[in-house]
Amino acid sequence: MIMNLDDTQRKRVAAWIAEGLKLSEIQNRVASELGVSMTYMDVRLLVDDLKLTPKDPEPPKPVVPAQVPEAAKSAAPTGPTPAMPTESAAPAGSVSVVVDQLARPGAIVSGKVTFSDGNQADWHLDQTGRLGLATQQPGYRPSAADVQQFQAALEAELSKLGV
Repeated sequence: MIMNLDDTQRKRVAAWIAEGLKLSEIQNRVASELGVSMTYMDVRLLVDDLKLTPKDPEPPKPVVPAQVPEAAKSAAPTGPTPAMPTESAAPAGSVSVVVDQLARPGAIVSGKVTFSDGNQADWHLDQTGRLGLATQQPGYRPSAADVQQFQAALEAELSKLGV
């Protein structure tokens, strides 16, 4: 963690934060440029220990759901939608993340995600900082864009909670 980095390396991490890099990008750079392997949670703790605040480029995201075409909205309602009221709040074409009030056993934090195509999954972050994803549909893999939106939304939700 912070003990593994010298002052020069800490300054590089601070510069990356100032550039607006996300924690996952900093994690990758710490490994590739500094040769230090850290979990996502280690990077979060490092940034906190350095008293840095990542820039939050997420404010434009709420605009995306408002731009859903009318055709997609009218096609969205299906039979199962009313059965899942918390998940139906996700507009077509966006990724929705919900954090559980009580984390699942063995997890620091957990919740649910609804991807842009309507597929849902349970997620959790374990004590070692590893992110786990269990899709409800066997063999389902979300698109790369959905994974990026999920990670950004998860990071935003966790930062709201101070995790």
